Amino acid sequence: MLTELRVENLLLIEHAELRLAPGLNVLTGETGAGKTVLAHALDLLLGGRARTNIVRPGAAEAYVEGSFTIPSTLAGELGERLPADAEEVVLARRVGGDGRTRAYVNGRSATVADLRDLGERLIAFYGQHEHRRLMLSAAQLDILDAFCGPAQAERRARCAATHAELRALQAQLDELEVQTGAAERELDLLAYEIDEIERSHPDEREHAELLARRERLRRLDALRGAAATAATALSPDEGPGASELLAHAATALEALAGADPALDGLAERLRALTLEAGDVASELRACGEALADEPADLEQIEERLTALERLMRKHGGSIASVLEHAERSRRRRDELLGAEDASARTRARRDEARATLDACARELRDARSGQAPKLATAVRERLKALAMPDARFEVRLEDRPAGPTGADGVEFVIAPNPGVPAGPLREIASGGELSRVMLALMNAADAGTGTTLVFDEVDAGIGGHTARAVGEELRSLGEAQQVLCITHLPQIASLAARHFSVVKDTSARPARTLVVELHERDVVPELVRMLGAPDDDAAARRHARELRRAA
Repeated sequence: MLTELRVENLLLIEHAELRLAPGLNVLTGETGAGKTVLAHALDLLLGGRARTNIVRPGAAEAYVEGSFTIPSTLAGELGERLPADAEEVVLARRVGGDGRTRAYVNGRSATVADLRDLGERLIAFYGQHEHRRLMLSAAQLDILDAFCGPAQAERRARCAATHAELRALQAQLDELEVQTGAAERELDLLAYEIDEIERSHPDEREHAELLARRERLRRLDALRGAAATAATALSPDEGPGASELLAHAATALEALAGADPALDGLAERLRALTLEAGDVASELRACGEALADEPADLEQIEERLTALERLMRKHGGSIASVLEHAERSRRRRDELLGAEDASARTRARRDEARATLDACARELRDARSGQAPKLATAVRERLKALAMPDARFEVRLEDRPAGPTGADGVEFVIAPNPGVPAGPLREIASGGELSRVMLALMNAADAGTGTTLVFDEVDAGIGGHTARAVGEELRSLGEAQQVLCITHLPQIASLAARHFSVVKDTSARPARTLVVELHERDVVPELVRMLGAPDDDAAARRHARELRRAA
């Protein structure tokens, strides 16, 4: 329940504080006095957009604050957003001259989304645009589901979650199927590259050995020539060589053996060199012969290296990178081959979600089919009290593709007068009839929710006894939850538990609007004004007193 509304520097209102009562509260005043400013103040608390130039001239900012008791029916929902010991909710909004706004919840900074989330649980606002919204099938479906009770809200939540899951799975499946088409081409390329690498059996050690062998074979003639030259120098076929000269030197020293230890040592070394030179000469000749007999396989080596180097150029420049590419390709091949399994699994999950959605839609339809006639009956009974005794009202269900709210469309059908064919509410009802149908629906479907109902000119297009009937319906709504009504009709205002008058003071510069809570002695003069009579009109005062007395 809204216990207090405080407004500062909003358009014509310099300062206003409204302390509201349970039941029916009304706001009255001359046209243009500023009643709609209060409606806009409430809209700001609901997270609505701030209009341009709403800050009162000369003020730095506008401020709106609403204090709410926490309804028992909403305590669980709101408890997640508020401290555990909170007994009330205070929503506030500041609007600067530049149009920027700041939001507060219980004195702490919040977002406009926070206000919207909390506000929609605390206030239900019905203005002229809400009458038009009543013509929408989606709004009519919401009303029928509210009439079905809390279990229907849970069914709708499950249905919406299942529909979201189904859409996500379908999108995933579509993506997988697109990938499958491209995967066939990629698999062909991967298979070719893996086969090419595996047939080549690349090996880092082999590659190094092949490089060394190629270099050796390319210099084979030079190697043979060098071995022959060295062997000839050591031990030629004709004439003395290094070996023979070493032997002569050793013999010369051996003739003086024992005469000088130093020379004896050098002689021993010459004998060793002579033996080593002979051995080296023999090995050089053997190497030369081996090189002459070595098969000329350079062409095969070049072919093998060409194959390996082609792979290296394609896949990173080294044998290691070729092997890494092969491993990555195998993993990707396995992944793509598994994509078909993923598609099958996703398709099965999609079909399961679709079946679940159909089941949820059937549950929603069963509840709607059972409650639609009851809602129609309840509305017809309410319409009788709203001066539409002969109105026929039906709630019709239509098949729709399954979606987040099920597989039903709802159409409210009405025949306001006898002998008139029934038709959709959006085509048949006048503005005044829409107001009454909305009230009847609110009373039938929304009573006891704990929210404050705000009606802005719900009395449009009605008068006389009908106005009184609308007022009675508003008061009846107020027995279950708080109602705030902005009205021009004395028949409605006379039924209020608390009455506020909105008055424009044109003597101030700039002009300002005052909001005054009327005491009982002030209510009758206000009703006289609303009847359009002068203050001293005795008949009008008598009629106003009768209206008030009848309340």
